[in-house]
Amino acid sequence: MGQILSIEKQPCSTSTEDRILDAALTIIQEKTISGLRIRQVAEKANLFQSNIHYYYNSKKELLLAVQKKVLNRYREIRQQSIHQTGIGPEATLEDRLDVFIKQKIYTILIEDKYDVAELDFWNQSRLDPDMHQEFCLSYQNWRTEIREIAETFAPDMPPAKQNLIAGIAVSLLEGATVQFLVDKEAFDLDSYFAYCKSILIREIRG
Repeated sequence: MGQILSIEKQPCSTSTEDRILDAALTIIQEKTISGLRIRQVAEKANLFQSNIHYYYNSKKELLLAVQKKVLNRYREIRQQSIHQTGIGPEATLEDRLDVFIKQKIYTILIEDKYDVAELDFWNQSRLDPDMHQEFCLSYQNWRTEIREIAETFAPDMPPAKQNLIAGIAVSLLEGATVQFLVDKEAFDLDSYFAYCKSILIREIRG
């Protein structure tokens, strides 16, 4: 396995709200969203059930807050990666793509609870308009970041193709999560992402 990002894990916070969200995230990983109960969250966070209801009026409000925590964590890891590797305006196309690839490898191997939760939230979002909207915004932002890379290194590329490349990149990254969490022997992650990067570079550079 290639070098994995040395990302700072989120410290255990003394904030009651963070304790609640962390407990809920752990329960989602263990029991899925459908198995989550407010009582379980309170027990896991070592709080009274009334403490949960002080911050969240319903299970849905709590889940939406957990969903935001998951999606924000991905952005945080990418920002730490940029800072860690010193990527600046002179960064190469490979450097820019590596930010997304390293984030995905890191969450798959080190903080898989976020990927597990994301997949569960994706399933729930088919039925919940608010979760669906949050996912749409998240993927839209992700595609925008990748499309900006294509615009930088292939300014003459038609916008329609830039959009397609952004969508394909997200599919390649998310596809690794789905397959690898199901079967860790499905393929070698380094080889998979090296090939994904070569595809994107070839398409962007023409």
